[in-house]
Amino acid sequence: MELSGLEQMNPSDGFMPAKLAEIVANFGECEGSEKIELLLQYTEGMPPLPAALRERLGPLEQVHECVTPIFVGVEASAARHLTFYFDIPLESPTVRGFAALMAEGLEGCLPEEVLQVPGDFFGPMGLQAVLTPQRLNGISAILRHMQQQARKFLPA
Repeated sequence: MELSGLEQMNPSDGFMPAKLAEIVANFGECEGSEKIELLLQYTEGMPPLPAALRERLGPLEQVHECVTPIFVGVEASAARHLTFYFDIPLESPTVRGFAALMAEGLEGCLPEEVLQVPGDFFGPMGLQAVLTPQRLNGISAILRHMQQQARKFLPA
């Protein structure tokens, strides 16, 4: 199977789609509060989920491991390229920002590519310096739910 746009992270860690790898690298270059500012920039690019899209997607899957109510849905094109959508309260800007960067980083990926993203892919971002361990666990939970949804689009 040939995967497009993948970049190697660390040979022991697996692979990451090129867009997500670029986002991780950008965060890694930021210092301290710059990381939060960059995260909040992603928040601004995440509009509320339109009602028509919510109807088309059907019930969104809740990420129960997170304190913030996070709901995620996915669509696949005829070529199986995925697009992820999130419904997260406006009063949770850091969570919205992280979900927005994950949606952007995994936009257009094949299910197999999403499944190859390691659970700790965000380590090189340096977020552990500005986010609580509880938030970091939430990040992992969001990815796991995205991967669960990606599995639905694997060939039989």
